[in-house]
Amino acid sequence: MKLTTKEIVLCGLFAALISILAQISIPLPFTTVPFTLQIFGIAITGLILGYKCGFIATLIYLVLGGIGMPVFAQFSGGISVLFGPTGGFLLGYPLMAFIIGYFKEHFQSHVLTVISMVVGLAIVYILGTIMFSLVTGNTIVQSLIYCVVPFVVLDLLKLVLAYTIGETVCKRVFSNLNLAK
Repeated sequence: MKLTTKEIVLCGLFAALISILAQISIPLPFTTVPFTLQIFGIAITGLILGYKCGFIATLIYLVLGGIGMPVFAQFSGGISVLFGPTGGFLLGYPLMAFIIGYFKEHFQSHVLTVISMVVGLAIVYILGTIMFSLVTGNTIVQSLIYCVVPFVVLDLLKLVLAYTIGETVCKRVFSNLNLAK
């Protein structure tokens, strides 16, 4: 796979954007999963960059965090975060960006794009819940109660915001600059 200079720069910029949004983090007393804007960042990355560059941008983000750069929530980093209680959520991010970008690029349907965003979020939830359960020893139901239930409404609102902003950016900025595919 060969990337253009423009694509490489955009992947790096969006990896940085996700890193910044991860720092908008509020720890919650009842779970080790903090409230962050990472889901918003992943969704907007997939919407704007598409499946190939969205996937790569999120992989860059994970690699930076995995090697110890403090890009994950609450300025954390390291391989232990990727394989810790919240690691499954992080590992689901490239899949989420890929699914959203793929549907946005290949089907160009607003309804399918929105559905892909919800499916991507569901995959993140599934992977995150399984990993949380394995690492903490909680049941799947307990893990859902700790890690998913408190976040569903807020994450859906983040997806609505990402869709609104992503569509606006794609229409106004990228089409005028001939950057969209």
